[in-house]
Amino acid sequence: MKIADDWTDYRVLATGDGEKLERWGKYTLLRPDPQVIWHAKSDLSKYKDLDGHYLRSSSGGGNWKFLKPVPERWDISWHGIKFIIKPMGFKHTGLFPEQAVNWNDMTTAIKNAGREIRVLNLFAYTGGASVVCAKAGAKVTHVDASKGMVERARENARLNDITTIRYIIDDCQKFIEREIRRGNFYDAIIMDPPSYGRGTNGEMWKLEDNLYDFVALTKKVLSDKPLFVLISSYTTGLQASVLKNILTLIFGEGNIDADEIGLPTDEKIVLPCGARGLKLWK
Repeated sequence: MKIADDWTDYRVLATGDGEKLERWGKYTLLRPDPQVIWHAKSDLSKYKDLDGHYLRSSSGGGNWKFLKPVPERWDISWHGIKFIIKPMGFKHTGLFPEQAVNWNDMTTAIKNAGREIRVLNLFAYTGGASVVCAKAGAKVTHVDASKGMVERARENARLNDITTIRYIIDDCQKFIEREIRRGNFYDAIIMDPPSYGRGTNGEMWKLEDNLYDFVALTKKVLSDKPLFVLISSYTTGLQASVLKNILTLIFGEGNIDADEIGLPTDEKIVLPCGARGLKLWK
């Protein structure tokens, strides 16, 4: 397992009974986590420094309950790179700290490339990977279908004085198809596709049915001097070896790292947070 253990502004304090207690800078939040099927050592909702608790609704969804004054948004940093934290709907905060394992590998690859690297970040959300790659010196194209998430990505970039990222609000598959027709190529491709989704014209996306064909499509925009392709997945039950098989079948054997990613906790256990497959070229 790859463990994101190099944070100073973020910690998992405790887990149990379907929830995780996290410290985001100065503020402590309690959120649901489907991987946490064990019992907590104590009632996490009674933690003395708890600031906010995301409560699920029996009818679906949920809402935040704040126990103390909490700003609408605040910043945390990772190796000098700042990210906006903002409690949002469906328990999200706008950042996935476990992705730091990928940020480290991408930063190293870009800095060691010895040339300008064009990165395509698909399903790019609030732009954590976009900012990290731009800080490492890459030329980044950020693609997401949500206008609100792209605006959050712009804010994260502005927070770090980055002005070079190209932002695209579009369906990722349609964008790739247009880039193929335009003859545009990228040296590195990042993707974090959803388990389920619906396109602008009602098209259905289901990871198990669509991921292989989508990754194969992205090969058509990969340059003749590729650096890396990274696939992240939060789909429950999808093992890292599946991502390895997809990368091997589409891009060829050799130098593929596929594993679970996770976060250390103060309980001295590791919280699993999904899987990643990384194909690197030298």
